[in-house]
Amino acid sequence: MTDKPITPASLRGAVDLSSLARPAASRAQSGAGAQPGGATADNVVIEVDDASFGDVVESSVQVPVILAVYSGSRQQSRDHVDSLAALVRSYAGRLILATADIDVAMQIRSALQVQQVPMVLGILKGQPVPLYVGDQPDDAIRQVLDKVLEAAAANGVTGRVEVSGEGAADDDQPAEPELPETHQRAFDAIERGDYAAAVAAYEEALKADPQDEDAKLGLGQVKLLQRTDGVDLAQARQAAAEAPTDVDKQTVVADLDLLGGHVEDAFARLVDLVRATTGDERNAARQHLLELFEVVGPADPRVKKARTALMSALY
Repeated sequence: MTDKPITPASLRGAVDLSSLARPAASRAQSGAGAQPGGATADNVVIEVDDASFGDVVESSVQVPVILAVYSGSRQQSRDHVDSLAALVRSYAGRLILATADIDVAMQIRSALQVQQVPMVLGILKGQPVPLYVGDQPDDAIRQVLDKVLEAAAANGVTGRVEVSGEGAADDDQPAEPELPETHQRAFDAIERGDYAAAVAAYEEALKADPQDEDAKLGLGQVKLLQRTDGVDLAQARQAAAEAPTDVDKQTVVADLDLLGGHVEDAFARLVDLVRATTGDERNAARQHLLELFEVVGPADPRVKKARTALMSALY
């Protein structure tokens, strides 16, 4: 399998971990503690197993969780998790890293359908999404972690854990890079729910640098949040079902699908809408689909597949 990093457009609904969730219990009682590289457990890096995984799911309601699965019998995967732990600790408690040995945690292995290690996911509010598989360079991983934090802020997950234990960050740890000023303003605006201010900040960033990919992604995500804020999903779906060629009603459901992690469903809905409409309505449906492509990211294979379907629908 090819190593494949995935930029998180929406941390929802990628895989189902409901079978592993359980009421909160003491991690000490469930046997968590030993770290892949032999380091002492701390509040930031936590080893989990099938019994203790539910605690991590609950923690993700308040603090973004990175889940890294590795194989105790494969030293390269253990080494990667150790490197990831150092990066996560540099965020000073804004992220939690949960590590799981799939040679022991067989239920986690089955639920995630692990085919390659290391395999790394993000979890927000109990909902996971794949981030990458295989070894990745530190710079690429840090970019993924930064985007997880942006998505976390957009979903109101902005807590921290107290850094403690031997693994706590020290003067030798690299400092977390500061965001550009416009990006920080956007991040702060998202955190307080002011999507209009966040849009303005990202647009300012793009005016200064039209090639700022992080600003493009952030702008698309914030506009998606802005469009779906307060929308009732059931009512939106009912309205769309009653008007299959109404662009406004169909695009609302496509937005909600994307926000809920149903990326392919969102794309398919709009491709079908392009086929079923003409003129200005068809162009509006096409343009909306292109905007959603930017939210997910042009390198995502689902985007590439949908682009091919769109070309077929148009011609």
